[in-house]
Amino acid sequence: MTEVRKGQAPPQLDRAQFHERFMQTYRDPAFRAESEALGRIEIIAWEAYQQGRKAPVTRKAGPGYADPSYELSVDWLEAKEGIERAQAAWSRPETRSRVLLINGSPRNDGTCPGEMSKSFRLMQLSREVLEQQQIECDVLDLSLLTSDYGRHIHPCKGCVSTAMPLCHWPCSCYPNHALRQTGDWMNEIYARWVAAHGVIVFTPVHWYQATSPLKLMADRLVCADGGNPDPTSTHGKKADEAKAIELKGWGYPKHLAGRAYGLVVHGDVGGVESLRRNLSDWLDWMGLIDAGAQARLDRYLGYYGPYATSHDALDEDTGLQEEVRNVARAVARAVAALRAGRLEPPDAGLKPPRPK
Repeated sequence: MTEVRKGQAPPQLDRAQFHERFMQTYRDPAFRAESEALGRIEIIAWEAYQQGRKAPVTRKAGPGYADPSYELSVDWLEAKEGIERAQAAWSRPETRSRVLLINGSPRNDGTCPGEMSKSFRLMQLSREVLEQQQIECDVLDLSLLTSDYGRHIHPCKGCVSTAMPLCHWPCSCYPNHALRQTGDWMNEIYARWVAAHGVIVFTPVHWYQATSPLKLMADRLVCADGGNPDPTSTHGKKADEAKAIELKGWGYPKHLAGRAYGLVVHGDVGGVESLRRNLSDWLDWMGLIDAGAQARLDRYLGYYGPYATSHDALDEDTGLQEEVRNVARAVARAVAALRAGRLEPPDAGLKPPRPK
């Protein structure tokens, strides 16, 4: 058994530090009238923090789990049930074909930018094509992270790097009520990925890399690639138990494999090719199937032009508009072929000598 390394984490906040953090949410003078009530709530929150009450509402896991008597988070159980319903619907031949359209831009006109994103507009072009073919479209607009009250995608904590079985499917790191890490959107997003027969990502380039919302979601999808569907097998987050399980042999199940994908990556100066390759490699790794060369698009929009006229540049670039429609057409064809059993990757069935 390999050693579990310790010594990085700082000590817990003291009472004064906790008070300062807790009250940051209530800086608005309008809260002063309820200062006594806030004080009472703060005491409860302090006790939850000290005691580490990550999942204060639990129930026994029950049949089908390694340890049926283990108290599992109700939040996690509800997320798991949502994924199971989505997977069951995805598997039924009579279920209408569904494509998840992901807007990776953080911009929208409901917050500071004051204007919609070009990624959103490009997504709408694909949506029109898919809906004309009677394909159900599920729009996942990640810009809501910047404009919706209390909506978050919390960062991945890297449990997989301790041991793959410690990374639960779906993620069990959140919500963490003791640390006020709540409002996490991923429990809903997991089920939406599972329900999709195809996925198309639309995103700009930010500093040669993925946007913050897109990267947050991608990191949290690590549990879909090899994640453990039974947290009772590790009794929550017991690192030593997870290491022992992996060292005995782990199958690294690909929970999203078999879905088709397309990409639309745009930029104004540089980075479109490298980001498109990165996203393609990520989706390939998870077992999704690309819908062909025309489904993987990277283009410059308003190259070295003013930001102020970038939407006008999109209006004028009819070639790009048609290329984006072709991404949707290619994904629609791939979805139909996959569901009919006519499309299979050439390397299907080959056993990787070094699975991970």
